[in-house]
Parts: sequence; C-alpha cells; structure tokens
Amino acid sequence: MDRAVAIMEGSFMKKGTLKQILLITDGCSNKGEDPVAMAALAKESGITVNVIGVMENDAIDEKGLREIEGIAASGGGISQVVFAEALSQTVQMVTRKAMTQTLQGVVNRELRQILGSETTIEELSPETRGEVMEVVDELGETADVEVLVLIDTSASMKSKLPTVKEALLDLSLSLNARMGNNRFAVLIFPGKKKEVEKLLDWTPNLQLLTSVFPKLAIGGITPTGPALREAMTYFKKKRSLRELLSKDDEQFFEESM
Repeated sequence: MDRAVAIMEGSFMKKGTLKQILLITDGCSNKGEDPVAMAALAKESGITVNVIGVMENDAIDEKGLREIEGIAASGGGISQVVFAEALSQTVQMVTRKAMTQTLQGVVNRELRQILGSETTIEELSPETRGEVMEVVDELGETADVEVLVLIDTSASMKSKLPTVKEALLDLSLSLNARMGNNRFAVLIFPGKKKEVEKLLDWTPNLQLLTSVFPKLAIGGITPTGPALREAMTYFKKKRSLRELLSKDDEQFFEESM
C-alpha cells in the first residue's frame, strides 16, 4: 500500500495547481446565463467553485440560498452562508476545506486506478486510510493554489465590502503560511462599464487590494452567471506568470522558483 500512496502523491504533483473560484455574494443573480450551469462548466474544466453568501439581518431569501447551494454543488465546491462579522474566518475555512475536498477526489480517482474500480478512501482499512489522509494533508500544504475571487458589488453589498476586504487580506496571510505557492486574482461584478471587471491581476500578494478596494463602484444588477463565465476564461487566458506580475511580485516569483 505504501507504493500506492507514493504513486498517488506523485501523480497529483504532476497534475499541478489547485484552481478555485471563490464567489462572494449576498443575493440572487438577475442577468445573463444560469450561474448553476456556468459552475458546472467550471468543474468540467478542473476549477472548483465555492460560494460564500454574506448575510445581514437575515437578508438572504430562500431563492438566493437555493442559488448559492446550487452553484457550489454544480461547481464541485462548498457553500456557506454567514453574517458579515464572521466573514474572515469563513473565507479561510471554505478555501481550506475545498482544497481538502478536491485533493480527496484526486486521491479517490488514483485509488480506483490502482486498487480497483470501486475503491475509495472510506473503504480502506483504518491504518491505510490514515496514511492516505496524511498524503492529502501534506498536499494541502505543498500544492500550488490559484484562487480567483469573484465579488458581488451590486448595491446591496455596499455596506459589506469593507468586511470582504478584511476577509481577503486574512485569507492571504493564512494561505501564505503554506509551503506551496499561492496566486490570487480578483474580479468584480457588475463593473463600471461592463458586467464583469478585473480588479486585481494574478499575484501572490492580496495585500495589493488595499489600493484598489476604495475605487470600487457599486452597481444595481447581479450578473452572477456572466461573472462565472468570465472567471473561467480568465484561468485559460492567463499567459505566463512573468508577464502578469508587477516588478515587486516578479522578484517574489524568482525567489520562489
């Protein structure tokens, strides 16, 4: 079984980066494609979609809650509804939990190839299962991670955006304590001139948000589906990291190679 564990670990490291979309919203989409369908397409592309619903005074209605849960389920991710005050802790928890869930899925696929079509982590002996989960935990600390944060800036989110900013800075500190490389990008919807707008290009440093967050424009519509569609292409459009990094970040990249 040690050989199987080694094969699983080596196989994942060859497959590379964990890719996540982290959608932060407080309500129902009202323009464009079905966000649940867009999340399913993201999953097919190897991108996990996680959703955090930010609640204030029980403002999320049943329709919004169903949409939040549906997007995460279709995107192979995790959904969580929270009060704004608890957002920082929740962003970190959802991101970490989704990483573990994704890694467990990878390991299960490898197990089926090595040990048989129906084998999963849960069906292993306790000792072997412990060894496999050690691999999952280690990969969670060492795998490279790309998190594209998708922020709803519709009118009802205005009072929550300062909390969102603090939560993302906390997320950056949390993930940067890992051994693996982390890269972040931030898109907002709606943008000033179009449905989706890039706020922050791929970077290892979410602290750059401190300069751009005050410039956010608040809009009325909530084009969640188009935002997810754009987020997917953003992973694909990403050219070499060196092209996208600022000079300061390029130094970070060179040091981490």
